[in-house]
Amino acid sequence: MARLTQADLADLNTTFEERTPQELIEWGISVFGQRMAALSAMQESGTVICHMLHSLDVKINVLFVDTGVSFQETLDTRDRVIKEYGLNVVTLMPEKTMDEQTREFGILYLTPEGQKECCHMRKTIPMLNAKGQYDAMIGSLRRSEGGKRSQCPILAVDPQMNCIRINPLVNLNDEQLAKYINVNNVIVNPLHAQGYPTIGCNRCTTPVMPNEPRRAGRWRHLGPWSVYCGINPTDLASDTATACEFSQDLIDRILGRETDFVI
Repeated sequence: MARLTQADLADLNTTFEERTPQELIEWGISVFGQRMAALSAMQESGTVICHMLHSLDVKINVLFVDTGVSFQETLDTRDRVIKEYGLNVVTLMPEKTMDEQTREFGILYLTPEGQKECCHMRKTIPMLNAKGQYDAMIGSLRRSEGGKRSQCPILAVDPQMNCIRINPLVNLNDEQLAKYINVNNVIVNPLHAQGYPTIGCNRCTTPVMPNEPRRAGRWRHLGPWSVYCGINPTDLASDTATACEFSQDLIDRILGRETDFVI
């Protein structure tokens, strides 16, 4: 196996800045085929990705993590995506129910340390159970979300999942996203119209006031230091591992090069 680092993707990321989201998805299919999946939390950016897959007739799995405490509106949105877009949505779930977890560990999400542990058990571990099935995953992060995502690359290595994260929507601002949704009548989680700019678990997500940051409703009870669940590698600290291991052939396909085997 060979190593692919974030630095190896620098030139490709620069080139891809001019590509449309649809072109980036099609590039992913050409390189990874069925070894690529999409990840959607059934928020508006995620359902835009689902609509693009549908309109491009891309037949890949869409991974959805149901933490067991998802809003019913989110589950209903998932079911609409399956029915209306004809996508194969694979629902990943934690091993323990929330009741079982609470009996064993207490109410974890009441402290910053416990929140990280809770998110790890209910979001990250279900994702890690799919490790090895995919070499690439399409995400829906956008730079206009601000915070750590303001510098999100189009292609990012995900060492924990040992795959490439493809973020086709990074350059779409809120106005462009809204235009795509309106023009294409994209399925939208109804919670967005009820004051939820971002949507997580029903235990830790609240509506947001008009003058608040868009992520103010995530883990509001823990303060502003806790705003990410850790399921996206680009949300993590900058000192995390930055390489994946792939076959040399796959790395060459990703980088669009041919290996010189002359000895």
